[in-house]
Amino acid sequence: MKSLKYLFFGSRTVTQERKKELLDFCKPLGLKFNDIELLDLAFHHRSYSNEHSQHKRYNNERLEFLGDSVLGMVTAAFLYEDMAENPEGDLAKIKASVVSEKSLAPIGLSIGIDKMLVLGRGEQLSGGREKPAIIADCVEAVIGAYYLDSGYDKVKNFVLDFIIPEIRKVQQNKGNMDYKTMLQEFFQKQSKQCPFYELVNTSGPDHNQTFFVSVHLGNKVFGPAEGKSKKAAEQNAAKLALDNLNNK
Repeated sequence: MKSLKYLFFGSRTVTQERKKELLDFCKPLGLKFNDIELLDLAFHHRSYSNEHSQHKRYNNERLEFLGDSVLGMVTAAFLYEDMAENPEGDLAKIKASVVSEKSLAPIGLSIGIDKMLVLGRGEQLSGGREKPAIIADCVEAVIGAYYLDSGYDKVKNFVLDFIIPEIRKVQQNKGNMDYKTMLQEFFQKQSKQCPFYELVNTSGPDHNQTFFVSVHLGNKVFGPAEGKSKKAAEQNAAKLALDNLNNK
């Protein structure tokens, strides 16, 4: 494992001070890494490697890629057992919500990811330590690192500790799901593009209007969906798109 890690990423010495920080991070979470350097790698943002030519490949992007899949697998398997009476579409919507940046970033903050990040100077000065996307990506990188280090059973327990409470929140508040965020994160992962919402019509008097919105995903259009506000219509259009995509 270690030789492969160095082949892909190069080496970087973990100081005794940094090692103590890493162990202190692990302790309250019940994590035990055999290779603490693998965990250290999970905290290195690409802005660090971009500014250090001798460590140009030493960042957490590959671990993030792996961790995203492991997180999805653990979450999907739990939902499959927990919601045995529900159709696939219900499971897919809840999974998309709980593995989103909106859920993962607060989790990352609660476990101290922001304090452990290693950023380039430019990213540090621009507030990168507080950026939800960077924190959420790092959570996935830690998951990927722990999977490589200790295997599926250990990482499953780690993930379930924080993902089950998020699942329960969504299950208890189905009407408050942020379908626009879910659709955006889904579509960006598929195409690197953002959905485009088009207001196609309005009806009714000024004090009681109904808005009709369609959402464009590349060359596909879903809707129009209606709502008593433009934002509500956009949410309904996003839900319509997700329903169609999940049923394919």
